[in-house]
Amino acid sequence: MYNKLSSKAEEFIDHQEILDSIAWADENRDNKELINSLIERAEDCKGLTHREALLLLSCEDEELVEKMYALAKRIKKAFYGNRIVMFAPLYLSNYCVNGCVYCPYHGKNRTIPRKKLSQEEIIKEVTALQDMGHKRLALEAGEHPTMNPIEYILESIKTIYGIKHKNGAIRRVNVNIAATTVENYRKLKEAGIGTYILFQETYHKTDYEKLHPTGPKSDYAYHTEAMDRAMQGGIDDVGIGVLFGLERYRYDFTGLLMHAEHLEAKYGCGPHTISVPRLCPADDIDTKDFDNTISDEIFQKIVAVIRIAVPYTGMIISTRESQKSREKVLELGVSQISGGSRTSVGGYTTVERHNETSQFDVSDQRSLNEVIEWLLDLGYIPSFCTACYREGRTGDRFMSLVKKGQIANCCQPNALMTLKEYAEDYATPEVKEKIYKLIDKEILNVTNPNIRRIAIENLKKIADGERDFRF
Repeated sequence: MYNKLSSKAEEFIDHQEILDSIAWADENRDNKELINSLIERAEDCKGLTHREALLLLSCEDEELVEKMYALAKRIKKAFYGNRIVMFAPLYLSNYCVNGCVYCPYHGKNRTIPRKKLSQEEIIKEVTALQDMGHKRLALEAGEHPTMNPIEYILESIKTIYGIKHKNGAIRRVNVNIAATTVENYRKLKEAGIGTYILFQETYHKTDYEKLHPTGPKSDYAYHTEAMDRAMQGGIDDVGIGVLFGLERYRYDFTGLLMHAEHLEAKYGCGPHTISVPRLCPADDIDTKDFDNTISDEIFQKIVAVIRIAVPYTGMIISTRESQKSREKVLELGVSQISGGSRTSVGGYTTVERHNETSQFDVSDQRSLNEVIEWLLDLGYIPSFCTACYREGRTGDRFMSLVKKGQIANCCQPNALMTLKEYAEDYATPEVKEKIYKLIDKEILNVTNPNIRRIAIENLKKIADGERDFRF
């Protein structure tokens, strides 16, 4: 029975409730009056239930879909302005004991070279990332009890935070590793991680078990309840997501929003981020083997409706997506993107062989500087800000500020100051000039006069060589 306050996976992600929601959405998909009323109600930026959001996703009326898109853009603007947070993934190891049929890291794959970074190699990788200008990383590793134990992850985090190269520094390490225990989540919290990220892949239990036939990840309940254990371990910034293309998209969309509702109801704090990866080819994985891949149009609608339904959450898109696809979903809801990414182990220092150990094929292969210039040309502010995490504005404290619309008082000047650092230390001359012009324009949009005055002073100090200012 559906119970969003339960900590049991099959109760807060109830199969029958999803089926009933799909049936209700099908019954009402042509009810323009109802759909229009939901769009109008969502203007208050309080979100929608999973069932209401599914109805919007199921609507195919072109006029109403355009109204949804316009609303998604307004909500995105209200919460995030024109800021886009930048990050890069760092793959530590592709050793894995799981049998996930959609991932080339699966244990039976004999064609992919296995690689695990030593601490010395991590230093080289992170130095290369710092030389690009990155300040925020997402650690990735396959699940392997002896090759990738929690001690290795913790040691790697300590190494990363300890690397100081020129003006570079990684200021936030997010972690995307396998579901683990409350004790291990507590250790990750003590190590100073930012967000703990774990994708559900699919919320359909029967299909989940088929897609994960062997290994620890085959335990649906243990995997689905991971965020509860993370919260219990003190990690109040968690990131969820599904891999669209594994299951029918409306099923997983509904499960994703039910998971967000559960975290909000149970812990008073919904997901810090929601990721929307799509299935893509890699090594021995061919998307033609899967029946549920989705079109760009459906993908865009998914992003827009998630933005409407969960307006407070950050939304992440990776370099799985093409430049064209990323450009469209940026305006509809995405607030974080990767740039200059390598999805292979050691890919930042062994570029000539980086595809050999990739988890998935990178569609957007531009450098970070090229991505920054592209964002600037589109009118966005690329942000390397990590201030909230470092100032203790996490979990319900962060969400409270976001929901009240107060976080912009910090975010706008922090984004501009970190972008100024990028301009001074890493940008090409052409990109630097574009950054200067954008900062001159956008600093005037900092509404609090005292904060604006301090930010202008800090921008001058950055030009003179000082670093790391934040509100």
